[in-house]
Amino acid sequence: MNASLAGSGAGWQPESVIIPLVYLIIFLVGTVGNSLVLAVLLRNGQVKNTTNLFILNLGVADLCFILFCVPFQATIYTLEGWVFGPFMCKAVHFFIYLTMYASSFTLATVSLDRYLAIRYPLHSRELRTPRNALLAICLIWGLSFIFSGPYLSYYQEFQLANLTVCHPIWEISQRKIMDICTFIFSYIIPVLILSLTYVRTIRYLWRSVDPLQDMSESKKAKRKVTRMIIIVAVLFCLCWLPHHLVILCVWFGYFPLNHSTYVLRILSHVISYANSCVNPIVYALVSKHFRKGFKKIFSCLLHQQAAHRVQAQAANTVSTLEAELSEVTQLSAALPGRSAARCRGPEGQQQGADGSSVTFTGS
Repeated sequence: MNASLAGSGAGWQPESVIIPLVYLIIFLVGTVGNSLVLAVLLRNGQVKNTTNLFILNLGVADLCFILFCVPFQATIYTLEGWVFGPFMCKAVHFFIYLTMYASSFTLATVSLDRYLAIRYPLHSRELRTPRNALLAICLIWGLSFIFSGPYLSYYQEFQLANLTVCHPIWEISQRKIMDICTFIFSYIIPVLILSLTYVRTIRYLWRSVDPLQDMSESKKAKRKVTRMIIIVAVLFCLCWLPHHLVILCVWFGYFPLNHSTYVLRILSHVISYANSCVNPIVYALVSKHFRKGFKKIFSCLLHQQAAHRVQAQAANTVSTLEAELSEVTQLSAALPGRSAARCRGPEGQQQGADGSSVTFTGS
């Protein structure tokens, strides 16, 4: 995740082109996809639902990660050193862990929300309110700031062999404890909560409905939403697992610095970063409501582009008319005195002259 890991394979050249290209794809897909998710939820006024509020929060976390982390990390493979200054050295790595914590805590919270909604639909109504969901989101970001705060001092910019680098400055023992705590609180505990709640949710859903009887539309909708959230949670677990395994192998296993382990580290970074752009794809594939929302936004954008083109054409037409009218006026002023006298003739003729000029320029 940091520059020191990426910089260990400086002698290998292909990544200076391939990896930034992959990061560019992640950046574009993630930015467009998460922006569409936020637009669909905010545009249609669907943030009054607790689950949608958590999905909105997850989209915000993913979008922040894409915008503030991915571009800077991509430069590690193209530039020889860190060129963004000491502040960004601390801020980028802080944001990486801040958004990671926010995503994992949000997924754990939404799993509890889904379990309460399905297992106790009536009794949980007083608890599952938009106000409580907003309080939970504030708590999520507050905890994320607390857990990721130490990373503000974990990295520092300094000179190493005539090269400016952004590198961890903590002692080995402190770094080991910090990485273990990050693994436990950002991954193990949320994954345990996800596993417990979704296993119980799925068991209840499949046992509470008689396969021979028709299911209510409400329960069908709950199943679809739960399936979508489960897919998102599973992808989060799978995408971030290689990153944590690499760190654990560095501290507790055999992980030498060579070409193979360097490639493995790069892949673990790319997979974890890609998690921030896969959620909108899942929403589009699983949820018909998101598909409809995406289509509406695209159609609105197309209509706006068409309207702008019409306005531009109209503006060009008006400017052309004004230019031609100015040209005719200049030609009339340059005619001999006899023609000028005709223009100064009776009022009806003058109007006729003006009318003829308008007709001419309009033709």
